[in-house]
Amino acid sequence: MTDITNAFADEVVTHAFTTLVSVPGVEKQIALITLDNGFDHTKPNSFGPKGLAEFDAALDRAFAADPAAIAVTGKPFIFAAGADLKGVPSVTERAQGVELGDLGHNVFRRLRDSKIPTFAFVNGLALGGGLEVGLHAHYRTVADNVPALGLPEVMLGLVPGWGGTQLLPNIVGPDNAVTLILENPLNNGRTIRAKQALSLGYADVVLGSADFLEQSLAWAGKVLAGDITPDRPEIDRGAGWDAAIARAKALVAGKTRGYSPAAERALELLELARTTDIADPESLGRGFDAETAALADLLLTDELRAGLYAFDLVNKRAKRPAGAPDKSLARKINGVGIVGAGLMASQLALLFVKQLKVPVILTDIDQERIDKGVGYVHTEIDKLQGKGRLSPDAANRLKALVSGSLDKAAFAKTDFVIEAVFENMDVKKNVFAELEQHITPETILATNTSSLSITEMAADLQHPERVVGFHFFNPVAVLPLLEIIRGEKTDDATLATAFATAKSLKKSAVLCGDKPGFVFNRLVTRTLGEVIAAVDEGTPFDVADNAVAPLGMPMSPFTLLALVGPAIALHTGETLQAAYPDRFTPSAGLSALVEARKPGVWTYGDSGQVVDPEVAALWPQGDKPSTAEEVLDRTRRAFAEEIAIMLDEGVVAAAEDIDLCLILGGGFAFWNGGITPYLDRTGTSEAVNGKRFLEPGVASV
Repeated sequence: MTDITNAFADEVVTHAFTTLVSVPGVEKQIALITLDNGFDHTKPNSFGPKGLAEFDAALDRAFAADPAAIAVTGKPFIFAAGADLKGVPSVTERAQGVELGDLGHNVFRRLRDSKIPTFAFVNGLALGGGLEVGLHAHYRTVADNVPALGLPEVMLGLVPGWGGTQLLPNIVGPDNAVTLILENPLNNGRTIRAKQALSLGYADVVLGSADFLEQSLAWAGKVLAGDITPDRPEIDRGAGWDAAIARAKALVAGKTRGYSPAAERALELLELARTTDIADPESLGRGFDAETAALADLLLTDELRAGLYAFDLVNKRAKRPAGAPDKSLARKINGVGIVGAGLMASQLALLFVKQLKVPVILTDIDQERIDKGVGYVHTEIDKLQGKGRLSPDAANRLKALVSGSLDKAAFAKTDFVIEAVFENMDVKKNVFAELEQHITPETILATNTSSLSITEMAADLQHPERVVGFHFFNPVAVLPLLEIIRGEKTDDATLATAFATAKSLKKSAVLCGDKPGFVFNRLVTRTLGEVIAAVDEGTPFDVADNAVAPLGMPMSPFTLLALVGPAIALHTGETLQAAYPDRFTPSAGLSALVEARKPGVWTYGDSGQVVDPEVAALWPQGDKPSTAEEVLDRTRRAFAEEIAIMLDEGVVAAAEDIDLCLILGGGFAFWNGGITPYLDRTGTSEAVNGKRFLEPGVASV
């Protein structure tokens, strides 16, 4: 074990303490193992080689006590968050991966192979290996306040490697296993809570959090006495398993296009689990050996290293935005004004009132629009109440905070006003000029512009220093990115307030320079422009659209075009063409699409997705088609060129911020680390710019 232990030299060791507990009605005591790394809940328990060795030793002590049962629980609010991944960059040989896989299996399976009943008392967050500890136990209780349970490995570039792929489908059924192992990780690492864990079959019982340990011990006592026998579903290994695998294959194809090695290996392991008898140690061992082989292979992939890099960006860099002023400069927000009452403005109003719980006022050009906007917010709050996420009193309080007014004088007592009107510079300047007549000199003026200059927007105002870009992504409730843009005269207090407000809204903010399109829209418009240019030259729509799948975008370019709307895409493109005419060029085809008011290039029928014949007729094409590989190459090169220029311009502090924007703003793939790790590993960065964006090993083997 020496080799793998050295690789995890910086492991934060999770200790395992064994105590004997008496339970009324149970003759012998229960051996309770508590996992605790010695830190508070902000540093979850995890398993590295030393932590696994401590857990193994705790099991030795437990078995030696000859107890009535063995139970495992965690420190307050935390059960365990899985493997300690800090040592992964030091894993350089496949044998190390095999050793790590075998180590986890050998320790955890002692719970499953035990002749003494074993219990997992899941008292807090349980992810990855933490969830797998519970799967190895014979019985599982879960506290009703557990914030997250899940198997996020595929999102990161791994598979559940300590029993998850073989045990889970044979405990909760194959379809539920597909949800936890593939569907949730491929949907931005979605997790479940206690009630869902019960309905899926992971939890045998959900108990109150106030005295969870006492209730769990009492419940275990009833199980031991034979008073309770948990229901266990009968596993359908025939048509039901076929249907689950078919769903899994469709999920993987739709979400990864075959470019996630981890998803492909997880599929294989789920199919193997059909033949695994978890009551037979020999059969289970074969399944575990297959898991270990997959783990060992994936530990040496660039996709895993890129996934861990992306995870680090989202969980660390996003919480400490580069370039943000000292938070002590931020002003308190006691009231918010929103100019506009359309869908985007209404979404903003809902977000602000839910998270800040301060008065929010919408304004627009007529009362009908205002009423519609306020009505939208009230309806959405009612939906939350209906789902049990808000009490009736809380819902009523939030609705009372939202109002509308035709007169911008209603903004007099607001501290933060954001405009969400038509994307036109003159319109936005006029809005801000009118607002200055009604608000205090300290009130922040924020713009939700996606591409226009903050400096120009503020140029004619009495207080340009309080204008800041505050660019949300649609849908507002789902996408976590906020691009915060500093104009030439934006002061530190305004910027600090913007970052503090973003944090209060539970958004991840990235500081961007005041350049057209900022980060996300500039890069996506450049990418879309290359695909459209290939079609203009004569490349078939489907060839161009499918060619860029390896980039890890969440949807194909022409699907994205339909979602955004051709008119908006054309407008953004024209803004960037005016600024950078050598790299952003107009498309006669896109202009014709907008003029014809077509929603996109595709139509759908019995044969599936095809080019709309009317679009094919109106879109002028040349006679120089490209192959799929040529389209991919030109698109990769465009990405690499534009990112290098943006870094030279100081649009963001580092390449990491580019990747963060693409991951959080548009769901770019973790297995590509956003985009720059992918450009580095394909050699594109060096071919275009003469150097990599990231140092070797940062997001690669």
